[in-house]
Amino acid sequence: MTKPKYHMVSFSGGKDSTAMLLHMMELGMQIDEVLYCDTWMEFPEMERHVKRIKKLVEDAGIKFVTLKKPMSFKYLMLEHQPERRQSTKEKFGENLKGYSWPGSRCRWCTSELKTGLFKKYKQEMNDKYDVIEYVGLAADEQYRLERESNKVHKHPLVDWNWTEADALKYCYDKGFDWEGLYKIFDRVSCWCCPLQSLKDLKGLWKNFPDLWNELNEMDKQTWRTFRADYSVEELTARFELEEQLEAEGKSINPHNKEYRKSWNKVLSKLRKDVAQ
Repeated sequence: MTKPKYHMVSFSGGKDSTAMLLHMMELGMQIDEVLYCDTWMEFPEMERHVKRIKKLVEDAGIKFVTLKKPMSFKYLMLEHQPERRQSTKEKFGENLKGYSWPGSRCRWCTSELKTGLFKKYKQEMNDKYDVIEYVGLAADEQYRLERESNKVHKHPLVDWNWTEADALKYCYDKGFDWEGLYKIFDRVSCWCCPLQSLKDLKGLWKNFPDLWNELNEMDKQTWRTFRADYSVEELTARFELEEQLEAEGKSINPHNKEYRKSWNKVLSKLRKDVAQ
């Protein structure tokens, strides 16, 4: 028996999936469902954007589904007791609480809060339907398009030859601006992500002091530092130094000899004070 086709838009809330969804609706393309995953750690501005898109979708008579794991990011990071690798126990000790910060080799946040939920939900849908999934990858994201998992998806932005810049401009033209998030950050994902660039982390420190303070408190409660190179406290010191140097008309280029000397002096003192 042939299963009915089911057109599902995978929506992250970011510029690319927003542009894809809005233009698909504008063109009158078939959409049976919009699927969104709430990670618990989105910017308040992103939460408001998603709520606005959800209303727009539902007003058009389209189903909007939100997946959200009952265990929060903070619980998983600070309290959950997963199975540990022996090497982790040897390095950090036996009595560890939570996953601690995710990293490039252990992105537990993605698997626990997004991909695991998506996989289970999509499998249930595939049992009933021939699911056609639309994903917002832009025409200039070739490295992502080549991934095996993306070869089974539809990519309307690629079909339209829209780049990431095109997608953002389209959203702005339609009145969606995320309250300025994309004017501060290159990538808008979870605000607490340790894998953000230093530029984006500095934007968080400068523009979202409440979230930065929360980040610092989380860093103090766990057994692994925020980044492999710096704790949140050390990043704070670095950004404060850079502001001071810029005010004095001095370079903050990390390759500048005088900048490196100033930063190494601050960092050494900070780590010496912590060790005492």
